[in-house]
Amino acid sequence: MARPRKPLLSIDRIVATARALVDTEGLAALSTRRLAAELGVSGPSLYNHFRTKDEILEAVADSVSAQVDLSMFEDGRPWRTALHDWAVSYRTALRDHPNIVPVLARGPGRRPAALRLADAVYGAMVEAGWPPAQATSIGALMRYFIMGSALGSFAGGFVDDRSAYDPADYPHLGQAHLLADQQEKVDERAFETGLAALLDGLTQQYERLGRTA
Repeated sequence: MARPRKPLLSIDRIVATARALVDTEGLAALSTRRLAAELGVSGPSLYNHFRTKDEILEAVADSVSAQVDLSMFEDGRPWRTALHDWAVSYRTALRDHPNIVPVLARGPGRRPAALRLADAVYGAMVEAGWPPAQATSIGALMRYFIMGSALGSFAGGFVDDRSAYDPADYPHLGQAHLLADQQEKVDERAFETGLAALLDGLTQQYERLGRTA
């Protein structure tokens, strides 16, 4: 009887396995030795596809960027609506893979999906009538905001122990111990509040340029 064949080692399989490892155990858990063990292959076989661990991390980061929807920049939505919908999709991708955010925060580098993302945002803003310099600033501003929202949970940073918030010291934090239980709702509302404020401010600038959103 023929021995069962091992699944072929491919770039997609390596990236998916590395992404799952980073998702569950963090960036520090990823090494070529650990990844090879997860894949059931010898370490040197990885080097047929990637030269270094950093290249694997870059590929993992780009696979997350590839999950961000960009269709809103192609289907005729107004620039403000497109920016909102893109920001929500971007945050969702980062929320699903928070441990890779520090790598993504370095910027797109040479990563294809990340560069397509930057190109789509910049192109849509220029096409909407924003001057190129301001279109660049908008892309940067949105990335700062979205990345920052994904680096940690505001609500999750408060312990669920009422005694930690002595009213003598913190008279306005009497309900802070409840935040952790409402983490998703609080963080989602904070993101939408901040996003609306950013877009309101951009809309005012756009109108001062003599354009209609």
